[in-house]
Amino acid sequence: MNPAGSNTQKEDFKLKDTKPQLGGGWISSERATSTYDLVEQMFYLYVRVVKARDLPPNPVSGSCDPYVEVKLGNYKGKTQHFEKKPNPLWNQVFAFSKDKLQSSILEVFLRDREMVGRDDYIGKVIFDMHEVPTRVPPDSPLAPQWYRLEDRRGETKLKGEVMLAVWMGTQADEAFPDSWHSDAASVHGEGVYNVRSKVYVSPKLWYLRVNVIEAQDVEPHDKTQQPQVFVKAQVGNQVLKTKLCPTKTPNPLWNEDLLFVAAEPFEEQLVLTLENRVAPSKDETVGRIVLPLHTFEKRMDHRTIHSKWFNMEKFGFGVLEADKRHEQKFSSRIHLRVCLEGGYHVMDESTMYISDQRPTSKQLWKQPIGLLEVGILSAQGVQQMKTKDGRGATDAYCVAKYGLKWVRTRTILDSFNPKWNEQYTWEVYDPSTVITLGVFDNNHLGSNDGGKNDARIGKVRIRLSTLETDRIYTNSYPLLVLQPSGLKKMGELHLAVRFTCLSLAHMIYLYGQPLLPKMHYLHPFTVNQVDSLRFQAMRIVATRLGRAEPPLRKEVVEYMIDVDSHMWSMRRSKANFFRVVSLFSGMMSISKWIGEVCQWKNPVTTVLVHVLFFILVCYPELILPTVFLYMFLIGVWNFRFRPRNPPHMDTKLSWAEAVAADELDEEFDTFPTTKAQDVVRMRYDRLRSVAGRIQTVVGDIATQGERFQGLLSWRDPRATSLFVMFCFVVAVALYITPFKMVALVAGLLWLRHPKFRSKLPSVPSNFFRRLPSRADSML
Repeated sequence: MNPAGSNTQKEDFKLKDTKPQLGGGWISSERATSTYDLVEQMFYLYVRVVKARDLPPNPVSGSCDPYVEVKLGNYKGKTQHFEKKPNPLWNQVFAFSKDKLQSSILEVFLRDREMVGRDDYIGKVIFDMHEVPTRVPPDSPLAPQWYRLEDRRGETKLKGEVMLAVWMGTQADEAFPDSWHSDAASVHGEGVYNVRSKVYVSPKLWYLRVNVIEAQDVEPHDKTQQPQVFVKAQVGNQVLKTKLCPTKTPNPLWNEDLLFVAAEPFEEQLVLTLENRVAPSKDETVGRIVLPLHTFEKRMDHRTIHSKWFNMEKFGFGVLEADKRHEQKFSSRIHLRVCLEGGYHVMDESTMYISDQRPTSKQLWKQPIGLLEVGILSAQGVQQMKTKDGRGATDAYCVAKYGLKWVRTRTILDSFNPKWNEQYTWEVYDPSTVITLGVFDNNHLGSNDGGKNDARIGKVRIRLSTLETDRIYTNSYPLLVLQPSGLKKMGELHLAVRFTCLSLAHMIYLYGQPLLPKMHYLHPFTVNQVDSLRFQAMRIVATRLGRAEPPLRKEVVEYMIDVDSHMWSMRRSKANFFRVVSLFSGMMSISKWIGEVCQWKNPVTTVLVHVLFFILVCYPELILPTVFLYMFLIGVWNFRFRPRNPPHMDTKLSWAEAVAADELDEEFDTFPTTKAQDVVRMRYDRLRSVAGRIQTVVGDIATQGERFQGLLSWRDPRATSLFVMFCFVVAVALYITPFKMVALVAGLLWLRHPKFRSKLPSVPSNFFRRLPSRADSML
């Protein structure tokens, strides 16, 4: 073992302070500085190709298929080509990183696309880099100008003109997100859209409450039997059922609530079917109805929604006109109360790392209390994620999620130290929320990469309530990933974070308010309903964002919102157990200190405790003020040692460093399992042994509680008789004796010197342990 190496590794997993050169000095305008000052400067040469006119036709084909090629050193960017169009319109922007400029001359070529052979030269325009103007927002965009085309030598003007704008700017430029980047020059086709930075918005989610009250005139296929029915409801992939009506009747009654998650725009429909239980494992459909979601009432509070009767379509009928006419005369009916709940917050992420607590209905939103600004600067030391052309490579991008807004930086190709320097802003409605940032490797840069998933590089969480307001935090966060082979550091993510408070009074007021909207407390869901609805909401969010263009992929969304945080893990169970143990460590320390005082380990301390005890007994009105003053002084003292940085992923707290290989293999197993029978048996036996210890502890707790109940239950008549007589004697003694005297005697007895103590257990302890419990009645 190398102790020095081990310490270095532990230090490597910690948060580090950084001192980047942030934007205050490089943007002259105050307005721009206030909105783009958390990133380092990155200069780009921008070339906007707008359009061309009067292009000469090809002498052979008689037409012109023009496109523009922008060349700067070894970097080339091309617009799309138009067929037979002498006056094309492109309006495309090219961005060349100033750090990688290889030439002082910018060349813009106009060429005629040829199906066979080399493309024909139409003309070119040349710019000297030293004469390019600089533009920084909020300056107005640079107006494009018409430039006459020149021949190859630049000596003669040719027919045709091209409209261009060339300027030097930064990543704060409006043209930056949608421009073609020289850093991604090797990406073509659909992959171009997958490397650009984008902002996404989560779909607006509603809870759909379907109260199935009753049905009438249910007619089974077998007319000789009375129906025993239940209702099956389906919205998209979500299927729920009511309980089976306990009696066989054509007019069943349920009065059950079924809850679904629906997303705007409402594409799915509510499909209700009446199912008749013919046999224990056989059901037949006797009625069906399809209802569009947009027809249902939206409610913002707990007011009662009016119920409605709906006519059911007979299953298997209604196709022919004659059947339709027959069905209008007679059909089963169902009584429903359906509404879209706007007063709840739809949980679409883990409750522990929630980033938004607002209700669905925008009418119920409060004013924001602050702004969260995040500068995603760079990553350092990113590990190799794949192999390209025989060499290691990583194409990294970063995703940040807070509230309904997701952001995705551009992809930096072939770099183990990618620099993004992109800044984003979110409105904050509650400080007790968490922003999550994840780094991924882009595996969708070409048309043949459709089957691969974007690989995880690491994740960072920052709770806003741990940040001081109006302070810029510049830190390097370790990107830690738990893999089947163990814990691995994948790199470091450099961030600049600032939380600006807009209303201090409103923020302080929020600390006394419920975390969730009031409907969660007036009409709460059950634990099973909450878990099921959260899972459905996560699936909907992942599906909808995966349909965006370019898509925010399903594996990315699921990793960001911790879709598997509820799965069993021996490592997490150990970590949570020791978290509970650490909670009681303070109480254990106090208990140990009191024990030392009682044992007179330090006579001076024990004498001082006696003096304090005498004062509190004589003046009991000082007890509560003393307790609160003590807590005040502890808080003031701890202010000197307050954390200076946000919390980060703690490998020791997570038990990630000492986890066994088999436990990791179990954590990464699928559900249901795909492991061999012997492995599953071994894990099952291990789980049984752990559960057995938990079972024993729970039984011991129950035994102590039942013994306490047994004091007055007369289960042990002698013990109860003794305790009842003891209570009577104590009651009389306390009526006669002043309370201060009783407290003084009890305290002195408790703090007595070890010479007056016995090593045997005390009489009350012996008496309590002899009391019976219900463990004797357990099989």
